[in-house]
Amino acid sequence: MAKEKAPVTQAVRVLREHKVDYSEHLYKYEERGGTTVSARELGVDEHCVVKTLIMEDEQHKPLIVLMHGDREVGTGMLAKQIGAKKISPCDPKTADKHSGYQVGGTSPFGTKAVMPVYMEASIAELPRIYINGGKRGFLVGISPAEVQRVLRPTLVQVQA
Repeated sequence: MAKEKAPVTQAVRVLREHKVDYSEHLYKYEERGGTTVSARELGVDEHCVVKTLIMEDEQHKPLIVLMHGDREVGTGMLAKQIGAKKISPCDPKTADKHSGYQVGGTSPFGTKAVMPVYMEASIAELPRIYINGGKRGFLVGISPAEVQRVLRPTLVQVQA
């Protein structure tokens, strides 16, 4: 049986454009499985699987939050750190509209709308992370330093 070929998503195009060294990881996507499933399928620690969350402030301005798969975002802590009154997750339809991706396959690379990116600071300390490549069931393995180089995220401490 031929090995399934990884898709060429907008995220992959951005990674190639920036000459990022990354690995491609396809897995069987499970609805509502989240990072627990992707970590299990890839055989990696869920702490190293980074979720891309589309959130918004009180004025409905979208933003991206990168968080460890096994942690939650303290939205109050985030709001305080970035000077917003309130931060809340976007509903899936709104998140899809802002990112250009389908929830479950949202990558921080190559989003439709340009949004500020906030990354949990401790992610930068990991040797390698696995983050969505722009399609459900597709992660890319990448160095956190490369994520910082390409996305220029603001580092925050918002683990709930």
